[in-house]
Amino acid sequence: MASDLLPSWNSGPARDAIIDFVARVTREGGADFVRPAERIATFDNDGTLWCEQPLQAQFFFADARLKALAEKDPGMKERQPFKAFLEHDLKTIASLGKQGAFEAAFATHAGMTVDEFDAIAREWLATAVHPKLGRPFTRCAYQPQIELLAYLRAHGFKTFIVSGGGIDLMRAFAEEVYGIPNEQVIGSSLKTRFEVRDGRVEMLKLSELGSFDDREVKTQNIALHIGRRPILAFGNSDGDLAMLRYAKSGKGASLALLLHHDDAEREFAYDREFRLSPLVDALDHAADYGIDVVSMKRDWKSVFVP
Repeated sequence: MASDLLPSWNSGPARDAIIDFVARVTREGGADFVRPAERIATFDNDGTLWCEQPLQAQFFFADARLKALAEKDPGMKERQPFKAFLEHDLKTIASLGKQGAFEAAFATHAGMTVDEFDAIAREWLATAVHPKLGRPFTRCAYQPQIELLAYLRAHGFKTFIVSGGGIDLMRAFAEEVYGIPNEQVIGSSLKTRFEVRDGRVEMLKLSELGSFDDREVKTQNIALHIGRRPILAFGNSDGDLAMLRYAKSGKGASLALLLHHDDAEREFAYDREFRLSPLVDALDHAADYGIDVVSMKRDWKSVFVP
């Protein structure tokens, strides 16, 4: 029954657009049919699949790492940009710009192997609690999006994360929380170096940024790592606009969705004033680009996973 589809979504244009699109591209013999191999759906993570306020989870993880590092090197407490992170100086962090702020956060990951990082990230995620919401970060995922991901996969879609967040941090929880395996996670990354330690091959994380997966770089990484243009893309900020337009520029049927955080009571209300992930161009020109705006307040019955 229609009422059983996407139960955490309210009836309305956004939910109807999703259900109609999936029905059209999966109807064999229909004008918009898309074979399963080409049913690619890409989702941003921060602010699209889980909460990104007052800062992305990456920064809270970096804060924990910085505190541990500062115990060994107290001088970090007086060196910018580390001083700003340790003091939770949001104004200074925002002044770095999104890429600069992320580069500073990623700097705390250098010098360890990918496997060591994974263990540290999983240990942090097991206990870390969101400072405003009072729930574990992994329980700050959005229930309507969990349902949407499952709904798409049930209809032959392959779901990917394409996010500016750190790829290795997302891989520490994406499969458990979203059902998206590591090989379907694309994110920002540090360069790595091949090393052999005691006969074991390791990949060492370096202090140099490899890829900052934001704006147009998202489309470049989709082409590089997926090799197919998505027919569905979902984001929440100007950093996702290139990916949304990329999906809408395909030859066949496509759907681009933009989440608007307009629910201060259940989550947060923001767009232009959130400087690390502003929503200006994408929101103002959504209709021009054929993007469907999803209102958290209007379109979602519930927000967070139970």
